[in-house]
Amino acid sequence: MTITQLKYVLAVAEHQNFTKAAQKTFVTQPTLSMQIQKLEEELDILIFDRSKKPIELTSVGKKIVSQAKSIVNEAERMQDVVDQEKGFIGGEFKLGIIPTIMPTLLPMFLKTFTVRYPKVQLKIEELATDEIITKLNEGHLDAAIAATPLYQEKIKERALYYEPFVGYIPESHRLYPKDKIESEDLEIDDILLLEDGHCFRDGVINLCKSSKLSKDDTFQLESGSFETLIKLSHEGLGMTLLPYLHTLDVSEKQQKHLKYFNEPTPAREVSLIYNKSELKMQIINALYDVISGIVRGAIRFQDVKIISPVK
Repeated sequence: MTITQLKYVLAVAEHQNFTKAAQKTFVTQPTLSMQIQKLEEELDILIFDRSKKPIELTSVGKKIVSQAKSIVNEAERMQDVVDQEKGFIGGEFKLGIIPTIMPTLLPMFLKTFTVRYPKVQLKIEELATDEIITKLNEGHLDAAIAATPLYQEKIKERALYYEPFVGYIPESHRLYPKDKIESEDLEIDDILLLEDGHCFRDGVINLCKSSKLSKDDTFQLESGSFETLIKLSHEGLGMTLLPYLHTLDVSEKQQKHLKYFNEPTPAREVSLIYNKSELKMQIINALYDVISGIVRGAIRFQDVKIISPVK
């Protein structure tokens, strides 16, 4: 039995197809099939039911896969221990970032991080929070950046910064004359939202619920991007709320539509999250130091009230 054989088993279990698993593990399909067959012969069991389409795990195969995950993780931890002992910060690192954070945060830290840590090969994916949680638990991501708290038993959260909500209000809106707005000013029926699946959307809904002015949890107009929400707002279809870092990119002409909250300012907590197995902690720590150091200079709000993204 080898670690490589166990990795092949995990790949087939995930993709339910020998050809796809071979592609993902960068070997030929006959090589992968032969190694899995050798393992099955050594254990004198069948891990996969090849008669099913797609391929399924046998009952004992499910137990083998569970144990294989633990063994592969521990093997990777051994290399991780060696890297930390040598002070080596490098290798492949898979990072997920949610869509409402990726466009503003990534340009702020990516160049600084890659210059400072040139031996780290970052592989970055834009993923919804649910996908991030699944991939972290399955070992397909090393870490992620998401709005927290998530209340996940197997995931650690390390707060990077607290990002205030900012109102974007057209001149025709009832709140436009106000210098600053309050949570109690919000009426859920005239707020334009992101589409379902975005945690920032959930945070806005929770903010409106806390004001006790919510009439309905449904919205007639929703969009997949903040840029579209801003355009809809200019059409007189309602106001919207933006994350603070996004407001740094609005045009000078649009600045007059930004309305900040009185303190305590409603805000979302943005964290670097990772599996409790704590693999590749030297890279996680390096990411945390770079990102928190850069964002600390961009966000200067002192008194904030955290709005949870959880519905």
